[in-house]
Amino acid sequence: MRESIAIMYLASRVRRAAALFVTLSVIAVAAPAGAQEFADSHLKAARAAVSALNATGEFDAFLPNAAQQLKTQLIQKNPDLQAVISRTVDEKTLELASRRGDLEREVALIYARVFNEQQLNEITAFYNTETGKKLMADGDIVGRQTVDAAVIWQRGIARDLAEMVGKHLAEITKSAAAAPEGAAPQQPVNQ
Repeated sequence: MRESIAIMYLASRVRRAAALFVTLSVIAVAAPAGAQEFADSHLKAARAAVSALNATGEFDAFLPNAAQQLKTQLIQKNPDLQAVISRTVDEKTLELASRRGDLEREVALIYARVFNEQQLNEITAFYNTETGKKLMADGDIVGRQTVDAAVIWQRGIARDLAEMVGKHLAEITKSAAAAPEGAAPQQPVNQ
């Protein structure tokens, strides 16, 4: 009896959380809906570009992570229902897995709004080359190393600027000290 009441209470809380999530999702998806019509070939080109860029790959872990977080949260509140919670979350996660395609369609529409069909085909063609694939694989490494190099360069520039200004001001100060009283200090000639 206690277990069935706990399950009903838990189910009620999950339904309320899910309803809130669905409502917010609908609002978020509907907001940019100035639904522009695109030719099928344009959308096909956009989907190909999204695939070549792996533009949504970073979101692959979202559903499994959300499921794990939900399990953890629910089990902490109801440890006696661990088996039921785990089984239910796993089942419902599998039911939602098919919605991954919704994200692909939305992102393809975003790309279709920004790029024309020819540009999308060019993007896809490039990222399907060995060079494009290498850029996708190693682009993050190059980006991090570029930032590291820029930081070192910036420090060197700041150091050299301070050094050059310090020398120049020292020369001006030296000239001022050597000048007869009341005379304007001479600007040193740049070398």
